[in-house]
Amino acid sequence: MELVKVKVEKKNKKDLGKSYEIILFNDDVNTFDYVINKLVTICGQTMEQAEQCTYIVHYSGKCSVKTGTFDKLKPICLKLLDAGLTAEIV
Repeated sequence: MELVKVKVEKKNKKDLGKSYEIILFNDDVNTFDYVINKLVTICGQTMEQAEQCTYIVHYSGKCSVKTGTFDKLKPICLKLLDAGLTAEIV
């Protein structure tokens, strides 16, 4: 019988830089133009990126619209929520 060594890592400060993403969900309230505008103004996407994300959300039900650290994404996600969109950080 062969012994297998397993490395166990403790959570530490470098885990704080973990990458998260904002997921935008489809709704029956907001128009395509409104969602596109919010992705451009709040998330800093280009018009083309925003259009593509909006279509993905419409047809798939959700789309990742921004990635980064939790601290960077939290205010962006809150602005999307304040704008009446449905989003979460995962």
